[in-house]
Parts: sequence; C-alpha cells; structure tokens
Amino acid sequence: MLDVTHYFTRSDGEYVFARWGVPIVPVVFGVDDQTLSVFKGAIEVVVALANHKMSDFDPNLGTNLMVFFCREWDELAEVPHLEQMIPDIGPLVGRLKAAGANQYRIFRFDKAGAICGCFVFLRMDAHLAEAPADTLALSQAVQVILLWSDAAFRDVPPLALINGNAVVRPEVAAVIAASYDPVMPVVAKDTSHALRLGARITL
Repeated sequence: MLDVTHYFTRSDGEYVFARWGVPIVPVVFGVDDQTLSVFKGAIEVVVALANHKMSDFDPNLGTNLMVFFCREWDELAEVPHLEQMIPDIGPLVGRLKAAGANQYRIFRFDKAGAICGCFVFLRMDAHLAEAPADTLALSQAVQVILLWSDAAFRDVPPLALINGNAVVRPEVAAVIAASYDPVMPVVAKDTSHALRLGARITL
C-alpha cells in the first residue's frame, strides 16, 4: 500500500486534506493566447484525471481559479480590484519579494472546508522562464487540484520526463484520482484518511 501521509502533512506536523467542492472555472492573466490555451489544456487534463468537473461560470466569483503572471511582484499592486479579493496583497507582495519567491498560491474554502477558489501568482524569473510552457502549466494544474502539504514536492517534483515530455508522476496521478473517489471525504484532518486513500491506490 502506498504511504501518502507525507503529501498532506504540513511542516508543522498537522495533517490537512481538501479537494475542490465546486467545478473549476479557470482564467489566466498576463500571457498570450497560445500560453493561455496551454494552461487551460493542462487544467483540463488534471481535472479529467481527478474525474472532477470544469465550468464556464462560478456563481460566486465568475471564475474561481485565477492565475496571474508577472515579471516583478510589484506588478500585482497594479492589477485592478485585486486588493478587493485579497485585502493583504500589499504586505504579501513585500513578503514574496523578501523571500525571493517565484510562485505563490492562495486557496479559498467553503464553510465545510472544501476548496472553492484559488489564486496562483507566478513571477517569471530565470528559473521559471526556462521551463517549457506545457511543463509549467501541468505542474501548476497538479498543485491546485488538491491542498497539498507545503512539503509535498520538496524532494520529488510532481512531474517526470518521459521521452522529453512532462507527465504527472504515476504515484501523484494515483493520489489525485483516489482523492476524488466519491466515497472519500472532501475534507480530512486525521492521518487515518491517508490509510483509506492509500488502500485505494494501485500503481
């Protein structure tokens, strides 16, 4: 049985699992049409892997998965109405600059704890700029489909290269598929969940 505990155990030792409770409605800002198509295609692939759903409209926000590309973090302060959705965007930009970060994700949850929204911020530094668009898109799609631990992919990335093409690692794909099994809970905060999840995974 695959041990999946580390995928959802945070650095502070807390076990937290959540999956999307609503259809995903993505929008991508700051890229050309070709890159936009690549990103939406990657999201569709991962959503299909999870056997989840996408939609054209979210009743609460219109869109619920927003991906922002920028070259410098300060550009986020210029995005219209972003401060209304993320009131602390100013201090956040300061923290991201101080940390030298090139990506950041903010999840939103409904009253039950299921994911109902996500903001993804990508600063195109030299490292991210070297990554092919399809690889970057697939990696981000995997990282937003579940509330992974902050250490989930610290040692082993979620993607692998096969014949020069980026693919979701089999064990990660299996975790995603099992996590969206209808009999599994949408939210969990006990490691017994990892045992149930692992029992449903066959590699």
